[in-house]
Formats: sequence, C-alpha cells, structure tokens
Amino acid sequence: MTTSARLRAALVGLLTEDGTLHDPAWRGAAEAVPREVFVGSYFVEVPGSVPTRYRPVRRDADGWLEGIHTDRTLITQLDGRIRADDVEDDKPVVGSATSSSTLPSLVLRMWQQLGVEDGQRVLEVGTGTGYSAALGAHRLGEDRITSVEYDPVVGRAAAAALKEAGYAPRLIIGDGLRGDPDGGAYDRLIATCSVRHLPLAWLHQVRPGGRILVTLSGWSYASGSALLTVTGPGTATGRLLPGYTSFMIARPHDRPPRPALALLPGEERPSRIDPAVIGTWTGGWVAQLAAPQAERMGAGPEQILWDVSTGSQARTAPGPGGGWTVVQRGPVRLWDRVEAAIRLWQAAGEPHQEGFGITVSAARQRVWIGDEDGPGWELPV
Repeated sequence: MTTSARLRAALVGLLTEDGTLHDPAWRGAAEAVPREVFVGSYFVEVPGSVPTRYRPVRRDADGWLEGIHTDRTLITQLDGRIRADDVEDDKPVVGSATSSSTLPSLVLRMWQQLGVEDGQRVLEVGTGTGYSAALGAHRLGEDRITSVEYDPVVGRAAAAALKEAGYAPRLIIGDGLRGDPDGGAYDRLIATCSVRHLPLAWLHQVRPGGRILVTLSGWSYASGSALLTVTGPGTATGRLLPGYTSFMIARPHDRPPRPALALLPGEERPSRIDPAVIGTWTGGWVAQLAAPQAERMGAGPEQILWDVSTGSQARTAPGPGGGWTVVQRGPVRLWDRVEAAIRLWQAAGEPHQEGFGITVSAARQRVWIGDEDGPGWELPV
C-alpha cells in the first residue's frame, strides 16, 4: 500500500469511527479518490497573526501529504489570484481566501445529507479543486455529474486534476448562480459556496420532488445549511440542518467594496439585549436575517453594524452603570431591527438553526422559526 493510500485509509477510518461517514457507497468513494491530486500546494494560517497571514505548503514538502489527509480545509487561493506556488521564498503572505479544498468530513457529510440515489443527475455549484465532483462521479458515474465553476483559473486546474484522477464529469466555466446554461431536469443540486438567497434558476432546473442542499450566508458572514425540496417550478420548502457549516460566499453575492470604517456620532440609548449574543453562531444568524445589508464587526459587548449602502451604523458598548448602550445613526435603525429579531428568537427558546425553516417562491424567500406561521424574515433578493 502506498503512503497516500495508507493515509487515505486512516482518514476514512477516523470519519467512519466518529459517525461522519456512515454510507458504504460514500465510504468507497472516499477510499478511492486521492485528495492530493486535487490540492497540490496549499496555504495554512499562521496562528495568532493579525491580519491573518498564510504560509505556503508546497507539493512534496515535509508534512505536505500528511496535511492533505487531515480533516481540515486547505486554502488554495488568495485574493482571487495568488496560489501557494506563486509565493517566493515560502514567506507568509496576507490575503483573503477565495478558493479552498473543504474539509473532507464536511464534503462527505453533505453528499450523504443530499440523499442521492443510483441513476440520479446532480448539479454541483462550485467545482473548486474538483475533489467533491470526483467523489460524486465515483459514486454515481461521471455522466451523472455536472459541475459549474465561476473562476476560470480554478476551473482549469480542477479539470486537469479530474483527468489525472481518471474522472470526466461535465464541467462548465460560468456563473453557478445561473445553474446549467443548457437548463436541465436535475434530481439534486449541491452548492459548495454560500449564497444570500436561492437563485431562481436553481428552482427551475431541479425537478419537483428534487432536493437542493445549500449554505445560506450574508454580509455579516453568519451561515446556515439548508436542505430544500422543490415543490414546483420556482418554489421550494425545507429546513435548516444541525451542525455548523460555512462556505465562502459566491462572488456575485459578496458584499460591495467599502471604504475604511469611520465611527460617527448618533443617537444613544440603552440596549435591550446583551450585544454579545450576536457573536454566537445562531445569534449572529438571527441578527443577519434582521439586518441583511449590514456587515458585523467587533466582539463581546462591543459590536458594530455598518450598512454601506445607506451609511447606517450601530455600535454597542458596556453601560457606565451596568447593562449596555447602543449608538445608532442613519436612515436604517439597525440595532432596533436586531433587537426585535433576537427577542423573538429568545421567546421561541433560542433554538439552534435546525429549529428554522425556509419557504421559497418567485415572490419572496422567507426564513422562519418553528413552522411557516412562526416569526420570520425575508431574505434579500
């Protein structure tokens, strides 16, 4: 057994033992597909660096292969153009991650959550390195998989890796939010990027009764994974899933460029909630639903919300005599919206995201707590 096969078998064994990998068909795919073919060189974060710096790990360097067979996400591109092989002298660099190889446990968990069956056609949005497409091609057959990648450089690299690994699914370079430009009646759609709302093209390209697995996110970068069933052309309903899933946001859905933040004076009042709650996983998700145009910064009791489009701001701080204060300015009272949403969520018992659902139609996309008649918020479309 080669070193690669031995490391791959060990990783599959760990994922099987911890319950992540429970479907024998997907276990067979994980055992067969060599992740190192798809990753090549990659970046790892420099611990404690601010702003975050990334150290390149080149192919065949000490620890390179072991790192690939660890259950973690490996950054493969920074700022939409920088790859690890582009960095001179192996020096750490600063940048924003724009492409990655998602940790294998999450990729395999999502494929299993999608509930694919033999003979079904799957549209994957976000080819990335091609590793996920290879797993799907191994499990279902390469003629059953179509994968769309937005970045042509990333897409070409994925195509080469898939060919080297012996798989030939249909690959498209284009805007995955538009789905398959030739249309199609897909049984399943899986997105390996996050979106602010469900693209209507997806809801017309997945047949009624088919499923869509997608991560919802926003400009505050709170995330939740949702599994929807298409109920008709352009309509769907579903629930959010247990666990903690996040992906890079699809580039057409990412926030617009913004100037440096300048905190400006505004109206001050006591806050009715502990601001630290929006720093939690589900609390941040609820805050983002309430103020989808805002970006969130800060930590603990000192939170900042900033809506670049309107200039609206909200910032919180500990109160001088206890409690917390908030200063707001601009036409949108961001903290008023967040407070109201957080209090509704708290009144419902502060459920994790699996207590939320989503209903989608051509007119609106609504996320709700409990059932469709419960409190809810509309996604920006």
